Amino acid sequence: MNRIRIILLSFTVFMISACAALTPNTGAPATDTDAAASAQPLAPVRLGVGYIPNVQFAPFYVGIEKGFFADAGLEVALDYGFENDYLALVGTDELQFMVGSGDQIILGRAQGLPVRYVLNWYTKYPVVIFAKSAKGITTPADLAGKTIGIPGPFGASYVALRGILEAGGLTEADITLESIGFTQAAAVSEDQVDAAVDYGVNGPIVLAQAGIETTQIDLDDHLHIPANGLITNEKTIQDNPELAAQMVRATAQAIQYTLEHPDEAFEIALQFVPEAGGENLDANRAIFDASLAYWRPAVDQTLGITNLADWQEAAAFMQRIGLVSEVLEADTLFTNQFLTSDK
Repeated sequence: MNRIRIILLSFTVFMISACAALTPNTGAPATDTDAAASAQPLAPVRLGVGYIPNVQFAPFYVGIEKGFFADAGLEVALDYGFENDYLALVGTDELQFMVGSGDQIILGRAQGLPVRYVLNWYTKYPVVIFAKSAKGITTPADLAGKTIGIPGPFGASYVALRGILEAGGLTEADITLESIGFTQAAAVSEDQVDAAVDYGVNGPIVLAQAGIETTQIDLDDHLHIPANGLITNEKTIQDNPELAAQMVRATAQAIQYTLEHPDEAFEIALQFVPEAGGENLDANRAIFDASLAYWRPAVDQTLGITNLADWQEAAAFMQRIGLVSEVLEADTLFTNQFLTSDK
């Protein structure tokens, strides 16, 4: 079988800065107030988003194109790279904002980095274990004795693997773990492994595009770890809370707009990632549509908010599997202060 081509989701690091802060066109006539506001210089913000330009970053493209960041007084530029690199930069205040997950916050705080999570974007942890449907792998316990592919023993993929194994009463000794880099779709397709750990909008979507049915085991069905969101540092929160508030609220506005106007948001994303169009259009629209489910809050959930119980559960889990030496105080890991009136 030909190797499955992973479309626009290579995890090769491209350190590209997409410094596109476009002036919004509201369609309304200019006023003296508008002119005065436009005369105010925008505060430059460099946001570390991870990986490479991709339709999965649509809310940030929307925030730039629709002027939500500019309206908040910000000129946002996007940097692309690895989450761990950005965590160190934010922790030392060389960078003030990044996108990262709750487990990264826990690891960073354990290493003495004063980072804090200030807005939830992904309402579900985006990493899954997936397999061909014919393999019959539908529960964590089904992984016993199986060969599982993973990029490597690091990052969100490894955290999800350990959480899912624990849910099945398993340890790494109960499976064969193979480091396969970022070739999960091809490895599963060609039966090099029984299952693989990957983002739910990556490997399973790629195989679906190729007509291969899969099953997925979601970490969220067994363990709640705050997923990707906006991270800053204690210095920014203490010394420049208005900047943090502006960034949080504009990002939340952009996420909400993306959820309410998916077709327009996808078209905006194509302006920033033109290679996602053309022959890749259908595949990337499928990826984008699948991503929306990870961004949409539950009925009883407020966009951007995380809760103390989830952070306590995540902190205890990270200590239990040995990734940190002690259970961190959960209320030091996050704040909702920029999204609620309760400061």
